[in-house]
Amino acid sequence: MVTGPAAPVNRSSDSEGLLWRLMAKLVTAYVRVRHGKHADGYRYFIRQHYLSWLFQLRYWWKDRVTRTPHATIAFDGEFSPELKFVIPYAYWHHLNGTLLKTIGCAHTRDLYFFSPDHEERYTTRRWNDFHFPLEIPNSEDHNVRYTYRKWAPVPWKSHFGHGHFTYAKPTLVIANRYNTEWTGEPVSYFGMEDLRALLHLLADRYQVIYNRPPAAAIVNDESQVMDLNEKDMIRREFPSVLLLEDLMAHPKAQARNFNHLQLMVYADCERFISIHGGTATLASCFGGTNVIYSRKGHEHYFGEFRSIYPKLSGSMILPCRTMKDVIKEVGNRFVNHPRQAQ
Repeated sequence: MVTGPAAPVNRSSDSEGLLWRLMAKLVTAYVRVRHGKHADGYRYFIRQHYLSWLFQLRYWWKDRVTRTPHATIAFDGEFSPELKFVIPYAYWHHLNGTLLKTIGCAHTRDLYFFSPDHEERYTTRRWNDFHFPLEIPNSEDHNVRYTYRKWAPVPWKSHFGHGHFTYAKPTLVIANRYNTEWTGEPVSYFGMEDLRALLHLLADRYQVIYNRPPAAAIVNDESQVMDLNEKDMIRREFPSVLLLEDLMAHPKAQARNFNHLQLMVYADCERFISIHGGTATLASCFGGTNVIYSRKGHEHYFGEFRSIYPKLSGSMILPCRTMKDVIKEVGNRFVNHPRQAQ
């Protein structure tokens, strides 16, 4: 089996293609009746979810009976669904004994640490919406419900948590981003004054590590990474705060790339404050507590902060629509009652 952009679906015969098209039409009709309360755009996500699971029927014998390595899983889409669906799908195949190979973007080898053969083939990421690989269960990226029959949480925390990034004070990661969203201006991000407010609350209590990846350190998608010019302010006004990219020089870490560094730092942390998207998804993969600033997005409509996000590692997910709510949750969880976050 080859799944993903590197290997488009190969219909073995005209009759099979006809059967698939008929099945797709029947699923479309079912979704229109069963989920008619949702708008067309949301019904598309639901339709793809059903089709992705019907597609898995062709692998039943190999996955459930012979269980020999056959699955090659390729993905060049956005970071968040890769963490939520693609890598847990690959990890399930690893546990099942059926994973043959994985193919991903540059600097993803450590994310697929369990893969017997991982190829870093892609140098850019594609925007997922409306072309998420149908061969991967839980397609599309968002849905009203998810199926976990071929999904397993990836133990990044236990694999990368070596205690290299522990300090005298408890560690807390603030994971920020500042880039275009939905082809427009940035929506969810911590601005300069937001960061000041958070750091005034936290810098004396925790070893805060601030993470906003430099554009050159990660594989980008269609979003444009912009500059907040906040890092000089943090160094000047909050000298105890560590910038994550500065930890690349940590003598024990020997980080191979920025993704590897993030995995090691996050694995030694139990407290996160993060931003909607891949930033929040990664911070949800390491247990503990994750306060997420998300002003809008499909995640709210589909209730993903109550479904798939807690599944990633058993972390407590606290979504906030406003910065006022972020400050309130940070005060409640990390300042007034810090043990609740452990």
